[in-house]
Amino acid sequence: MLETAALATTAWMERWFPDTFSFAVLALALVSTAAMLAGARPLAVAIAFGDGLWSLMPFTMQMVFVVISGHVVARAPPTARLISAMARMPSTGRGAVVYVAVVSMMASLLSWALSLVFSGLLARELARRRELWMDYRAAGAAAYLGLGVTWCMGISSSAAQLQANSQSLPRELLAISGVIPFTETIFLWQSGLITLAALIVAAMIAYHCAPVPVRAQTAEYLGIQPGLPSLDLPTTKQRPGEWLEYSPMLTLVLVALAFGFLLNEFATKPAVFVISNLNSYNLAFLFLGLLLHWRPRRFLDCVREAVGATAGILIQFPIYAALAAVLINARNPVGHSLGDDLAMFFVRAASADLFPLLMGLYSGLLGLFVPSGGGRWIIEAPFVLQAANDLKVHLGWAVQAYNAAGALPNLINPFWMAPLLGITGLKARDLIGFTLMQLAILAPLILVLLWLLGRTLSYHAPMVP
Repeated sequence: MLETAALATTAWMERWFPDTFSFAVLALALVSTAAMLAGARPLAVAIAFGDGLWSLMPFTMQMVFVVISGHVVARAPPTARLISAMARMPSTGRGAVVYVAVVSMMASLLSWALSLVFSGLLARELARRRELWMDYRAAGAAAYLGLGVTWCMGISSSAAQLQANSQSLPRELLAISGVIPFTETIFLWQSGLITLAALIVAAMIAYHCAPVPVRAQTAEYLGIQPGLPSLDLPTTKQRPGEWLEYSPMLTLVLVALAFGFLLNEFATKPAVFVISNLNSYNLAFLFLGLLLHWRPRRFLDCVREAVGATAGILIQFPIYAALAAVLINARNPVGHSLGDDLAMFFVRAASADLFPLLMGLYSGLLGLFVPSGGGRWIIEAPFVLQAANDLKVHLGWAVQAYNAAGALPNLINPFWMAPLLGITGLKARDLIGFTLMQLAILAPLILVLLWLLGRTLSYHAPMVP
């Protein structure tokens, strides 16, 4: 039944779902209209749009380098052999889809960026095995589950990271919530239970949604070259000025500097903070790729090959940045934004018992339009945690309710899909039919678990340093 539903939904999406750029612009138009209906003047909306358009540029470049660094590492001969060995394990197409799903979700608990790149490359390598008759669309959707199901519940959770580090918190928020350590958020047994339940159910959905061989669409059927083509280099330099490009001398200089930086980072900061920092992640992977390629010429050719896959990120992320700015900064004459109105609506409707459920609904709804973790939490946390204090709700569980439900909208919002689409060669409409099935089943499950498990936790006063 799930397979039939997934294929029917995918067929509809392939026909009607817009391109990811069009989706972003439509979402921006919807939020802008809603902001004006909430009382914001058209000029205020336009100003928020212009001011916010470039506010995500550092993050945009970080995401570009997620794709580039992941690509150069995967194209290096040692990594390619590892991915090839892993791709030999599944024996059926459906098994291969579940395999990708589990790898993606487990890796995301450590690093969402690692999950996105590695599982996408694994799916592409599995597509080389014609005897599996693996549906490439289902495998691509499975590679995305780390971003849509589990990443917020692991150590790369932006909200949990922010709340655990007093230096990262604005003073106003610190006074409301105090420091909330990992033992009160991602390391709660309730968090572990909800994460395990989501992982198991998502893997089962992936299995039952994956088409059987006679209905599967392979990468070749979709016109996508499975695996990655070989990267051939001339065996000798063509002119004397090229000798440095074929020498490992430059590689060793850069790798030594990068190693020294990372060594200092781990010596002076908590390991989980360093691992989840996107700049450190990109630096490590970029220069690991250089080391594995050994010769700068091969590395540069691989970077050039990867740049084409970043076009969607470069043009779409500014649109989402502008959308977030309109939602948060386009204010009516009273001084309230649409984001403020949404937050206060959910806060006022809550009781101590229903707060985790309503918090999840609020986080999920807002996540459809503002696919951001830590940046969004900084803005919303004062409302959310003050309400949790007033209602005597466990503060760590308020963070986790935000996390668990906030990841789910990613399943149908193509914002985070851009790097994966660049790696796999798929389009968002190829994946949405399968990920929508995940959302339809996981959303009510997560919300009910948030409510039930929240009743096992009791409130205690904030720990303000």
